Amino acid sequence: MPKGDKSAYTDKQKRKAEHIEEGYEARGVSETEAERRAWATVNKDSGGGNKSGSGRGKPDTNAAAKKGGKAGGKAAAARPAAARSASAKKAAATRKRQEHHAT
Repeated sequence: MPKGDKSAYTDKQKRKAEHIEEGYEARGVSETEAERRAWATVNKDSGGGNKSGSGRGKPDTNAAAKKGGKAGGKAAAARPAAARSASAKKAAATRKRQEHHAT
């Protein structure tokens, strides 16, 4: 099988990769980088191509999806409440200022 051949992947894996790729592109990631990241995520979740033999491989673990929320929360939780509150107030002021300039 040539490098980059996706024939060993199920239709579900291909749809999942396409959806993830669209999300990256919407956030401004280049097309090639978005595709690379999308397939890396599918491989992490499902252990690679599942389209072969009896049983069709292993079930998805969704490991990458579970990891996402944890990474951001730890840093914020470690900060004191006063610091979080100050950040929130500053962000609200910035949003209000930018909203005013956008119109």
